[in-house]
Amino acid sequence: MKCSLFLIFAAALYGQIADQPAADQLSDDPQNQEQAEANVNSRYTIESIGFTKPRNYRLSNSAVEQMQQLIGSKLNTDAVQQLARKICGELRAHEVTFRVARGGNPDSVRVLLEVNGGVGNFDLSIPKFAYNSSQGWTAIGEASGTFGANKVSVDLITDSDSLIEHYSGVSVRYNRFALGSDRVRLDFEFDAFNDRYDSATLAALNHESTYTSSSLGAGAYGSRMNFEPSATFVLARPVTLTVGFSFEQLDPQVSAARPEAANAVINTLRYHQRWENSDATNQELDAGYSLRAATRMLGSDLRYTKHEGSVRYGWKHDRQSIEVALVAGVIYGQAPLFERFVLGNSSTLRGWNKFDIDPLGGNRMLYGSVTYGYHIMRVFYDTGAVWDQGVSPEPKHSVGIGVASGLGLFHKGAILLAVAFPIERGRADPVFIAGMNF
Repeated sequence: MKCSLFLIFAAALYGQIADQPAADQLSDDPQNQEQAEANVNSRYTIESIGFTKPRNYRLSNSAVEQMQQLIGSKLNTDAVQQLARKICGELRAHEVTFRVARGGNPDSVRVLLEVNGGVGNFDLSIPKFAYNSSQGWTAIGEASGTFGANKVSVDLITDSDSLIEHYSGVSVRYNRFALGSDRVRLDFEFDAFNDRYDSATLAALNHESTYTSSSLGAGAYGSRMNFEPSATFVLARPVTLTVGFSFEQLDPQVSAARPEAANAVINTLRYHQRWENSDATNQELDAGYSLRAATRMLGSDLRYTKHEGSVRYGWKHDRQSIEVALVAGVIYGQAPLFERFVLGNSSTLRGWNKFDIDPLGGNRMLYGSVTYGYHIMRVFYDTGAVWDQGVSPEPKHSVGIGVASGLGLFHKGAILLAVAFPIERGRADPVFIAGMNF
């Protein structure tokens, strides 16, 4: 009897065990493994998305936006694989894979994309193209080649917008994206420009009181050359520090006069951060401080220090966006024309002519701007002043409206058409602005 009961109990126990899958059978099933791994990983938040190799990959705006949308969301392997396939097609690579690494806290991870072979090494682009009805055309054409962690680029430039002078010429740059570590970047730049001046600038330069009433350190020069080595250090993401030197030679318009040197130490501290929220709200903050100090120790004929700080904040939700910008600067000593502050162009005090504000620029500057956007429409208000030390500033104001395309904040990849009006008594002369990436 006891034996019969034991056999019945053993048979029942065997039936229960047989109905359950074996542990080694579960682990050997690839589909079950993949599902289990997905369930575990889905509880982690994506802290950042980057590349395993320190290269400057050129991606479309849609790829960058897709990447940024994933940051801050829960890890979804299907979505990351979709991003990898898109990047693979854009870079013409053989394969783009990804791996997940530990993030800054226990509940976050970093996604690292690895590009294997086939990436195009040569590229042609137009980083900037703009027209201002009061000042003319500005254009930059760039040819670049990327080789591993190295990039060489050549820019052809004609710029009537950003400085008091109109300059045109060539800029050659070499970038090393990683020097022993991806936290160190090395850059070398060589510039050769020819310079032309507006009649208002020449008249101001010829005025006998120019050099006694302003801090101008050099007159009109026909050309200038610059060699600028620098290194950028990632102090703590997203804070970077750039240090280097600028060796600038100014060749005067009069052949009998001797060239002047404006050799300076350069330093730039920058903070850039972007936040993506689950309710489709994007925020971006970019802040920086730069210092240029020309000294006799570097063989400079001119001695001056230039301080400039800027803060830009952008907010975007659905089809609405707001951008606020603030820039301030001061120069001590005698600085050449290309170093002096300018307002009244296609990006600052839009609607004003920079030569009407100050044909020589100034050694003091304060500027602010607010832009509201809905879908492709833009409405903006600018205010600011540029002046010399010892002279009372005269604030200027302007308003404008336009349309813009492109993705991202701060007009990245945008094409802008706008009309701006200076706020001035008795006058309402519009300035038309058109262009991209400015």
